[in-house]
Amino acid sequence: MWIPNAATIIGVTAGAAGAVALTPLALSMAGFSAAGIAAGSVGAGMMSSAAVASGGGVAAGSLVAVLQSAGAAGLSAAATAGVASVGGAAGGLFGGAVGLLKRMRR
Repeated sequence: MWIPNAATIIGVTAGAAGAVALTPLALSMAGFSAAGIAAGSVGAGMMSSAAVASGGGVAAGSLVAVLQSAGAAGLSAAATAGVASVGGAAGGLFGGAVGLLKRMRR
C-alpha cells in the first residue's frame, strides 16, 4: 500500500488552499470585478472576442459570462470545490516530485 510522504501531503494542502485563496485575486487582475469588466483588461479583450464571434453579444454560460459572474459574486460552492481539487492535484504532483527527488539524492 502506498503511503504519501510529508511533501505530498503538504503540497496537496498548500495547493488546494492557495488555489482557493488566489482565484479571486486572479479574476480581479484579469479585469473581472463586481463593478464589471475593466476597460483595457484581459477580460475586456475576451469579451470583445466573444461578442464578435457570437454576432454582437456575449452568450449566457460562455467562459466570459462565467468568469464575470465569479468576479462579481465570488465562487459558488461547486466552483470552489473544483478550484480546490485542481490546486490540490497540482500541489500533490509538485510535492510528490520533491519527495521523489529527495529520495533519489540519498
